[in-house]
Amino acid sequence: MAWLEYLLPLIFLFPLAATAVIVLVLRHLHDARVRSPFDAHRLREPGQALRDRLDRAFAGLFLNGALGPIVTLAPLVYGMGRMLFSSRHDWLEWALYGALSTLLVLLFCLRLIRDFQRIRRLKLGLACELAVGQELERLIRPEAHPYVVFHDLPGDTATLDHVAVTPHGVFVVETRARTPAIGPDGREIARVTVEPERLRFPGWSERQPQRKTRQVTRWLAEWLEAQVGRPVPVKGVLALPGWDVEEGETEGDLLVVSGEALARRLAACRPGRLDKATHDAVIAALHQRASLMQSMSLAAPEI
Repeated sequence: MAWLEYLLPLIFLFPLAATAVIVLVLRHLHDARVRSPFDAHRLREPGQALRDRLDRAFAGLFLNGALGPIVTLAPLVYGMGRMLFSSRHDWLEWALYGALSTLLVLLFCLRLIRDFQRIRRLKLGLACELAVGQELERLIRPEAHPYVVFHDLPGDTATLDHVAVTPHGVFVVETRARTPAIGPDGREIARVTVEPERLRFPGWSERQPQRKTRQVTRWLAEWLEAQVGRPVPVKGVLALPGWDVEEGETEGDLLVVSGEALARRLAACRPGRLDKATHDAVIAALHQRASLMQSMSLAAPEI
């Protein structure tokens, strides 16, 4: 039966089809949208609409880059199968398979070029929105304001998540994410007990978060003292968003909180007092370190 010569080569396309299905499934695994652990509302940042469009553009780039080779190989694989099952060779048919693969290669190349250009435009738009957003933030957080916050400040061996400078001291805020345990009744158990050297979660305990927070706090205190020439009150804060923190016998050098209403808690905390000269010197030193480390990372060659 002649029609079997065209049907049987489809067997060779099954591995390609299975790979294409895996690619389509993996495309939906990436979702950069995050929700607050406090009220489950979606978190939005400056340029969030462009961030969403950029995520979709990267998903399209992934899809075209992964599906392109699969689709372009399909005519060639089918043609090789036809050569095995065909009783006679028609060179015009083989040329047709080759031409079809060539056209598909050109098509996906054009789609990839389009995706790259789209991502480039979106990144430029996002950079502009972020720059304007940072300038607007100075309306409510001017550099001369007594409360200044730094994010992702480089330390000696680790990056400090957040550093808040207030008139009453400097706070190093480290954030740790942990998944709540599930109880026998199927409900989440999100209560953690704080001890001097460890955190007791439901079913396990950890010492590293407190140890690491104290380590970066000591480093920042020593570094600031060396920069401004006088001791600076620095207090470590460990935030566990989404957890109900039960304070046990804790040491006063570290504050463990859930993160909810963190701004009010830091405003009410009084680890010391900074005079205006020390306050301004601390902010200038932190600004200089953040700018210096950023310029060094930009100047470092990519590997």
